[in-house]
Amino acid sequence: MSLRLRLPIIILLLSGAAFAEPPADSLPATAATAAAPAAASSVPAPAPAATTAEAHSLDQDVQSLKQQVLELNRDLFVLQEDLLFPANTQVAVFVSMDIGTFFNLDTVKLTIDGDEVASYLYTPREVQALAQGGTQRFYIGNLKVGQHELVAIFTGKGPHDRDYRRGATVKLDKGIGAKFVELKISDLQRKLEPEFLVKVWE
Repeated sequence: MSLRLRLPIIILLLSGAAFAEPPADSLPATAATAAAPAAASSVPAPAPAATTAEAHSLDQDVQSLKQQVLELNRDLFVLQEDLLFPANTQVAVFVSMDIGTFFNLDTVKLTIDGDEVASYLYTPREVQALAQGGTQRFYIGNLKVGQHELVAIFTGKGPHDRDYRRGATVKLDKGIGAKFVELKISDLQRKLEPEFLVKVWE
């Protein structure tokens, strides 16, 4: 084979060697480390201590705000009652119970000067609270100066689980200033039956 025919073959072989894939260890350093930031970003960074302190401070602010709202509501309630029921005309009626062995309270109805002004149906839990010394503000309203008649009707279960209905009456002399009336249920031990009392507090 002449030299003229061999020369193109040699050139082609040299050209094929130029297009061969370079070895892996010859890659630039930047290409080898390009995936490192992506892998590192998948690990969550620890929360700074300042974030926990800020959350705790925010919780304290929320609790303080709730307390202020409660106090404001209480003050508004007192102010509303003072406006609706001035001390000069105010009358308040409370219900209490002493032991209550001989009577299981069901309802209380209150009339003033023949007009029914309040009635209430009690739950067993409320009766238990009264028997343990609790007091319920049953009614609050306005009365003009002068004589008034208050009648309270109590219904429930008496001795031997019998239906019981009793009334208690008081003449109220309303003057200048608030009046407070207590409707009290107590046990009459000598007769083994309930007793219903009405007491006016000055």
